[in-house]
Amino acid sequence: MSYETSNVNSAAMGVAQVTNVAVCYEAIERIMNRHPSLPGIGVFYGRSGDGKSVAAGYIANRTRAYYVQATSICTKKSFLESVLREMTIPPAKTASEMLGQIAEELAKSGRPLIIDEFDHLTSGAKVEMVRDIYESSQGTILIIGEEMLPKKLERWERFHGRVHSWVPAQPATANDAALLAKVYAPKVAIDDQVLAQLVGAVRGSTRRTCTNLEMLGQRALESGIRSVTMSDVEQLLPQGFITGQSPKPRSF
Repeated sequence: MSYETSNVNSAAMGVAQVTNVAVCYEAIERIMNRHPSLPGIGVFYGRSGDGKSVAAGYIANRTRAYYVQATSICTKKSFLESVLREMTIPPAKTASEMLGQIAEELAKSGRPLIIDEFDHLTSGAKVEMVRDIYESSQGTILIIGEEMLPKKLERWERFHGRVHSWVPAQPATANDAALLAKVYAPKVAIDDQVLAQLVGAVRGSTRRTCTNLEMLGQRALESGIRSVTMSDVEQLLPQGFITGQSPKPRSF
């Protein structure tokens, strides 16, 4: 029992201290504490796999933010319903009334709204809908998307002009990998040189760092290895780290 508790605490600490969690937290805190005359929208953007959603989920818990994730098929109505579901508020009949419910709750509670996968909303009038929520509530809204999201938002000058902070996600570092190893390979010690090589091979992708750490930890345990050095990597991962490149065609 004591080992499991320690492991959980170590895992939480590992997630809490990675670079993009700190970056995301500082951004939302800065916006929440802004001068009343300043805009209240933040944009957290970066490559797929940079750990933006994991960071946002952790920050949502810490700041009691409402967290929703847009989808490729969401309509204005379904998006508004998903926000109200997160707020545990029964939705009104019309989209206009639902928008009012959301704005009222944000203004009354003072809690931020985090919208993940915002790229899915950059079509039609959905961006203006989110601006309407902001204007009606004057709350804190953090939107999260891919590397080109800031460029996409240039089409909506009225939204673009209400952005308080543009916050780029950062590539994972070897220190991040060491922290994430506590989560994804908690029973194995992995040498710093291995972590540095891993981060370089995946070009700082947090997702692929985690994938490789878990695989490395599992195979090390299967081989009876408790401390992984560079000399062990070729044995444990004969095909190398998963870097995102497709496997070469096989010959028979």
